[in-house]
Amino acid sequence: MKTTQRIVLLLALLLMTTAAMAEEKRWVSSEGTTLKSEASATSENVADVVVGTEVTVVESGGRWVKVRTAAGKEGWLYAGRISETPPAGEVSGDGGLFGESMQKSQINTAKADSARSIRGLSPETTQYAKDRGTSELVKKSLDTVLLRKVSPKELKAFLQEGKIGEYAQAQGGKK
Repeated sequence: MKTTQRIVLLLALLLMTTAAMAEEKRWVSSEGTTLKSEASATSENVADVVVGTEVTVVESGGRWVKVRTAAGKEGWLYAGRISETPPAGEVSGDGGLFGESMQKSQINTAKADSARSIRGLSPETTQYAKDRGTSELVKKSLDTVLLRKVSPKELKAFLQEGKIGEYAQAQGGKK
C-alpha cells in the first residue's frame, strides 16, 4: 500500500512539474494594450496591461492569445501586442507610436543616432539626397513627417479604419 501511495504521489508531482514547465510565458510589448473578455478588439475590457507585464498563455491559436496575469486576471490579448522575450527596457510615456516614447524604445541605438533621427535626416542620408538631386520640397516634407506625433487615440482610429492588427476581421472564422 505504501508503495502504491508513493507511486501516486510521484506521478502527481511529475504531472505538476510537467504542467508548470509547459506554461508558456509572454510579455506585453505594446503601449495601450488591453486585456479583453473575448478574442475581439470590440469586446469588453478586462484590464489595462503595461509594457513589460509577464503573462502566462492559457490558450493559443490564431491572432488572439488567452492569457493569465500574475494578478490572476484572465482574458485575451492580440498576438501582435506580446512577445516571446521580455522587453530590453521599459517603454513609458504617453507619446504613442511616434511621440515622446520613441526615444525610450526597446531599440538599442546610440543616443546621437536617435537624437539625429528625431531632428531629420542623418548627415549620410542628407548627402545621399543631395547627390541624387532630391528637391527641397521633398526634404521639407520628410522633415514634417518626422516631426509628426501620433497620439494613442489617433493610432487606434487609424488601425480601426484600416482594419489593421487586432481590428482586422478574422478570415475563415478563425480567432
